[in-house]
Amino acid sequence: MEYPTDMRYKEYELEHFLVDEFFIQWVKFPDENNRHFWEKWLQEHPEKRTIVQEAAQLIRAVRYRSTIPVTDTVYVETFENIVRFTGPMEYMKPHGRGVGHLLGFLTLRKVVAVLVLGFCGWMSVALMFQTAEEVADVAEEIPLVTKENPAGVKSLITLTDGSKVYLNAGSSIQYPKEFDSNLREVSLTGEAFFDIQPESDRPFVVRTGNARVEVLGTSFNVNQQEGGKLAVALVTGKVRVKDDKGSQVQLVPSEMLVMKEGGEFYKTAFDPLEVLGWKEKQLVFKKDTFESVKQKIENWYGVEVQVNGRVPRGWAYTGVYQDEMLDNVLAGIFYTSGTTYKIEGKKVTINNPK
Repeated sequence: MEYPTDMRYKEYELEHFLVDEFFIQWVKFPDENNRHFWEKWLQEHPEKRTIVQEAAQLIRAVRYRSTIPVTDTVYVETFENIVRFTGPMEYMKPHGRGVGHLLGFLTLRKVVAVLVLGFCGWMSVALMFQTAEEVADVAEEIPLVTKENPAGVKSLITLTDGSKVYLNAGSSIQYPKEFDSNLREVSLTGEAFFDIQPESDRPFVVRTGNARVEVLGTSFNVNQQEGGKLAVALVTGKVRVKDDKGSQVQLVPSEMLVMKEGGEFYKTAFDPLEVLGWKEKQLVFKKDTFESVKQKIENWYGVEVQVNGRVPRGWAYTGVYQDEMLDNVLAGIFYTSGTTYKIEGKKVTINNPK
């Protein structure tokens, strides 16, 4: 297959991408060649990224059949028609010489070009609309499912391929009701642990913020925090994380990728209890600041924490709670500090922490 240059895509709008065969091929049936072309093109034309993402999302919601049969008779008849139109012109003699001959040659080329373009256009339409039955088979809308967990709620989601997603509180995930035959892709906001069923011919992709996490069969944790910070911790298998600038990092088990708000990233080891404890209903604090403790309590129990007084500089707390009630956690945190607290429904008031 001959791949196009990037020149024609500079002026594309949303509707143009939606009907471009090469673009659809990349979105629905990615391979090494078209993936390289589009990743490089998006790096060179970041102004088009939003439109490309919108077009890709719409196309992913439609199921395409990878090939549509076209009989040899159709091809032969079409090319015979081209020859029938172009053949007699080869014997036409221009009235003049020199310039006239050149004009005749250009006219012939123009006619052939128009006919060939017309053939390509006709073929595109023919492939898409051969019969009503084929259209129904080629394009079928796949509904998207959105799961949102408010603060204080965690859930387990089993996808149609058997993969399991543990969705943390204050997080949401969107995925197709049924994955297509070439790609399994979900979109995540917040934190989730993924236990993915291995399929060598159908990769699994998690889109979150400006990053893309690609896997085949593995288990890993993704935590996209407010402000754009991202942490991907790998437990088993291998994952590859890509950002919107084309940079990519591959992880092996027990490695974690941390991507800062500005896009800088690094790899590090991680404490499984600290990163994954939430999945086993373990509320973990490890030298957490007061603000971090406050945020974890609010998200874990779905409450609002109000603080009266000043927090001592350098305050930090370490502790682990296994599926404990809020009152017991607050008592454990503030028992030795002389700080008092009051729980009223969904509101917690902490008074004068020292």
